[in-house]
Amino acid sequence: MADNRIRMPSSEGGIVRYGDEATGSHLVIKPEYIVGLCIAAIIILIALRLF
Repeated sequence: MADNRIRMPSSEGGIVRYGDEATGSHLVIKPEYIVGLCIAAIIILIALRLF
C-alpha cells in the first residue's frame, strides 16, 4: 500500500544564529561603515557623471 502522508521539510534546516559568538574572522567592519562607504560611492559616481 502507498504511503499517503505529506512530508514537510525539516524546520531546523534554515536556522541562522546572529550573536556575539567568535566567528574566527580577523576583520570586523561595523555596518555603519558599509552604509557610509556605499553612500560615498554613490555620491562620487553621480559627481563623475555630471562633470
